[in-house]
Amino acid sequence: MPTSPGKRHLPAAVRRERTVAAVVELCAREDPARITTGEIARHMQVTQGALFRHFPSKDAIWEAVVAWVGEQVMQRLEAAAADTEEPLAALEAMFHAHVAFISEHPGVPRLLMGQLQHARPTPARRLVRELLGRYRRRLEGRLDEARAAGLLRPELDITVAATQFIGTVQGLVMQSLMVDDLDYITRQAPGAFDIYRHGIRACPGEAT
Repeated sequence: MPTSPGKRHLPAAVRRERTVAAVVELCAREDPARITTGEIARHMQVTQGALFRHFPSKDAIWEAVVAWVGEQVMQRLEAAAADTEEPLAALEAMFHAHVAFISEHPGVPRLLMGQLQHARPTPARRLVRELLGRYRRRLEGRLDEARAAGLLRPELDITVAATQFIGTVQGLVMQSLMVDDLDYITRQAPGAFDIYRHGIRACPGEAT
């Protein structure tokens, strides 16, 4: 979703898409909480008035951005999992799809965390919570399939395992921010998932 200089007479849907792209790009290099509508407009090379012709408020901009992130993430997870019927292989594909999305859009983790930490209940914060819930339920479904296939430890708590999956991705994100290396998450992802897989599968010494 590359941004480009503003042009006259672009369709409203295109303007909104470019606004979302601008916010995602800005979040990659600065604190989302400090991003103003003026800065978004400057990044797009349009006026604030032009920006607000397509969004009634700043909250509406953030809501659109989170909605785009949610749609993209879930589509990628579904596509990755669809390539394999084996549950643990599907989980691994989903893990790497999530990592690849973050690698392409490094501002997204900051954006989502910023919305969760918002002091007031905003539409964007509600969407982030809904996204996390959908994500967790999808993971739990795959984990249930793996359990039914005898691939998981019998005593494994499925809810905890799903939460840990997300936490493993978040841990990689935090480490990449600490070392200021956006490629870190991609390099470390295979090893991180290998540790996760060994923690949940029925026979740690056997290949899944």
